[in-house]
Amino acid sequence: MATTQVQVLRGRQVPLGGIRAMYVRRTLPHRNRSFVGAWCFVDHYGPDEIDPQTDPETGGGMDLPPHPHTGLQTVSWLFEGELEHRDSGGAAGLIRPGEVNLMTSGAGIAHSEVTTSGTTRLHGVQLWVALPDSARATRRDFQHHAPAEIELRGVGSARVFVGELSGIDRSPVRTFTPLLGAEVTLHPGAAVALAVDTAYEHGVLLDTGEVSVEGVPIAPGDLACVDAGPERLRLRAGAAGARLLLLGGEPFDEEIVMWWNFVGRSHDEIVAYRQGWEAGSIRFGTVKGYAGPVARIPAPPLPAVRLRPRGRRGPAGADGPVVTDEVAAVAEA
Repeated sequence: MATTQVQVLRGRQVPLGGIRAMYVRRTLPHRNRSFVGAWCFVDHYGPDEIDPQTDPETGGGMDLPPHPHTGLQTVSWLFEGELEHRDSGGAAGLIRPGEVNLMTSGAGIAHSEVTTSGTTRLHGVQLWVALPDSARATRRDFQHHAPAEIELRGVGSARVFVGELSGIDRSPVRTFTPLLGAEVTLHPGAAVALAVDTAYEHGVLLDTGEVSVEGVPIAPGDLACVDAGPERLRLRAGAAGARLLLLGGEPFDEEIVMWWNFVGRSHDEIVAYRQGWEAGSIRFGTVKGYAGPVARIPAPPLPAVRLRPRGRRGPAGADGPVVTDEVAAVAEA
């Protein structure tokens, strides 16, 4: 009988940069794990009540003025609310629940995200995918897709926004490494063994309700990670049911340096990206149509130490064993 190791990463609350003081729960990057596949960044936020008339500083939702990105794809997915997206590749559109927006930075892009005026509750995730070295200079791009809701044989439903899940649906969204991204809703008490790609690592982010992953219960905002190998991923909802995101992908074996909004391969690259953004480099272009109180977000100061590359299990060159927040070994039939 084989065992499945489940690594549970607890979300930590961090402020989201921008005009409004919005907080998010961040599970990736983590000191003990950098990736699930090429997924390298997971922010989970809300549900937040939005009442700008009562408190314009903390009740006004999201207002992220133009800011830069390099070396990644951003994946935006909402459960509630609506955001307006604009980028320097010329894309402008809305982010709505059940519809995915994927932006490719290539060598450089800038974008803004703002809560629309009719939004009273905001609730969703912001995800990043690290581009492989072979694709870091690709052109800027923006994709939108509204996946169908697919029934899961009486136990719930799923919307596949990236990749393919259990042969039930495939997303047309283009990525540069093999990936999976899906919203899964389980009925109260439902149990399911999802067929998964044995070459993929997987992560389960619980949004609402109760769920166990391979018998290991996780709390809302936790990310339960399973390494490649199992043919099925066993999920069981609690009495309240569950809504979760299932992320997956082939192990990403490149090392990256991730700082602020940049993904690179060395400290010196990050320094050059920051200098370029502060100097108004054409690398990032111009976002048209943003009407916020400031034109752009300035880059923060770099730390006083050299930035170290991170591999799949944490910073390169780290000494000693990796100690996870929580690892459970569960028997697999």
